[in-house]
Amino acid sequence: MGKAIEMAGLAKGYAFPLIIDLHNSASCTPEHLKSVDVAIEFTGPHTAVNNIKTCLSAGIPIVSGSTGWLDQWQEVADFCNQHKGCLVYSSNYSIGVNLFFELNEWLAKLMGNHTEYRVAMEEIHHTEKKDAPSGTAITLAEGILRQRNDLKGWVNKASSDALELPIISTRRDPAPGTHIIRYSSAIDDIEISHTAHNRIGFANGALAAAAFAINKTGIFNMKDVLGF
Repeated sequence: MGKAIEMAGLAKGYAFPLIIDLHNSASCTPEHLKSVDVAIEFTGPHTAVNNIKTCLSAGIPIVSGSTGWLDQWQEVADFCNQHKGCLVYSSNYSIGVNLFFELNEWLAKLMGNHTEYRVAMEEIHHTEKKDAPSGTAITLAEGILRQRNDLKGWVNKASSDALELPIISTRRDPAPGTHIIRYSSAIDDIEISHTAHNRIGFANGALAAAAFAINKTGIFNMKDVLGF
């Protein structure tokens, strides 16, 4: 994702005075951050929180797409508010995926009175994907659960319990990302899906979020960026 964001940004005329990876992680300091207007953070669950806090403490707006750390969300949100900073967070920055989020909730609402259909989800990613289910799958599941009070929650496995929303996670290469929502009955199936062909959509969305974050204070998501 970092390389995709850099390539898309350079094509738009953006400059990247500071790029941090595994080889220079010690450079993520307030001193080095003075050269940037906004940070885009796509690392992993073990480094995201520290990176976000470092940027916020330096007064740098930050866009984060790392997943797997949301058990610390409240701590990070409080830190952002205390420092009067700006954090844009989304589990997925693709504009197409965010349209898919909206479609998913709309369909879940329509299906609320048709409990003869069993809902299930499948998500497919490359083998380097660090978390399962994906952050996008969890966001989709939460959208369904907001519309379906009869469901008690999601599980990351096949389930015969009609009150559970099963998420099946598959890892194979090459696979930038596919998410399938399926409503199945004895009579027929209804299915919606989103498949990413490359990472360009994710990169462009992250860059749009970065432009949005300039001179903002607060916590935002892609609904705010896209004006949903």
